[in-house]
Amino acid sequence: MAAEPIISLRGVTKVYGEGPTAFQALKGIDLDIAQGDFVAVMGPSGSGKSTTMNILGCLDVPSGGTFLFKGRHVETLDRDQRALLRRRYLGFVFQGFNLLSRTTALENVELPLLYRGEDKQRRYEAGMAALDKVGLRQWWDHTPAELSGGQQQRVAIARAIVTQPDVLLADEPTGNLDSERSVEIMELLTDLNRNSGITVLMVTHEPDMAEFARTIVHFKDGLVERVEGGVKA
Repeated sequence: MAAEPIISLRGVTKVYGEGPTAFQALKGIDLDIAQGDFVAVMGPSGSGKSTTMNILGCLDVPSGGTFLFKGRHVETLDRDQRALLRRRYLGFVFQGFNLLSRTTALENVELPLLYRGEDKQRRYEAGMAALDKVGLRQWWDHTPAELSGGQQQRVAIARAIVTQPDVLLADEPTGNLDSERSVEIMELLTDLNRNSGITVLMVTHEPDMAEFARTIVHFKDGLVERVEGGVKA
């Protein structure tokens, strides 16, 4: 018997605005994400992929339909409850790294634990362990200006996984990197997915990066157009 998916969307819609100016970004999304999968989300601008990722990241709520995360109805949660879910279960990686420029790599990685109220020793141990996972333990005391773009993205990934999330949401994680660094980041995400069991959801417009995923979800006109397997996974 198949395991229950970690994420399940049924008939999810999203409408922005009201009346004649209303825009329906999502027109009834049905999507299941298996625990431990690596999913690439693709589609042209305006296809609904970013709206869907915002909903999956608990940054936005659907206008209709159901959103189950680990069997819990997320669409019924209030803002504070969604924030707790994000803090406990989700990690985020962005195209622009979003590192604090005047703090060290370790201090950047420790931030989610600081928000959780973890003590200094716990933050240090978990932060160094996360940097070790991304191959930057020896760079712990360097600021972002002292790191390459690829290293900065590795720090951002370490920050995203320091809380040991169940799901990592990555928005164009290789968008600001050259081809060689892009492959390095994709190999790192693949390693985290396979060896740490983190479910990875990644938005990308690059087909060669999407091929690292096990599952590729194509969006078009506010709907899931098709779902297919990856190539390089």
